[in-house]
Amino acid sequence: MLSACGEGSKQFTTEGLIAPPLHCLTDPRILGDAERLDPIDEGNGCQVPNPWRMSSIAGVQFSQPATVNCSVTEPLYDWMNGTVQPAAQAAFGEKVTAITVAASYSCRARNNKRGARMSEHGFGNAIDIASFTLADGRDVNVKQGWRGDGDEREFLREIRKDACGEFMTVLGPGSDRYHGDHFHLDLANRRSGKAYCK
Repeated sequence: MLSACGEGSKQFTTEGLIAPPLHCLTDPRILGDAERLDPIDEGNGCQVPNPWRMSSIAGVQFSQPATVNCSVTEPLYDWMNGTVQPAAQAAFGEKVTAITVAASYSCRARNNKRGARMSEHGFGNAIDIASFTLADGRDVNVKQGWRGDGDEREFLREIRKDACGEFMTVLGPGSDRYHGDHFHLDLANRRSGKAYCK
């Protein structure tokens, strides 16, 4: 497990935006795959105190660089290494070598709806994943695989369920009309302290 960004890193608050200690600066598992960026403050509520542009994590390549807050790297690494890879080996006998990143930092409202609250993407607290590529070249697509053959369906449902142990919000097919083709993973701060997985 990566060194923590600070106590309660999975409940990183977007109100006040107190930057946690940067484990990203010292952990070699992060340093080899990421570039530290200057703090982001667009002046309209979108702020990322410790942004990093990541090209891979836990040996898994990203389809495009993802800009996320430092706090996201720990649960993403743990989920990829502790859940996704074992599930892929069990289902397909192959490792996951790449993921399709559908979204990371983006200064916008939730679901791109005018008047809605700021999305966790606007704080660098979220990443969206649309597919998983295996070592043999097979692509396990969230939209198609969710109701696909048995192996793909079981793999996707298992890793989505277990993501709820790492992230505070986990959405995907069946959640709503906005998340039918990807998994949305974020670290939203909730008063209840409980994760929202739907």
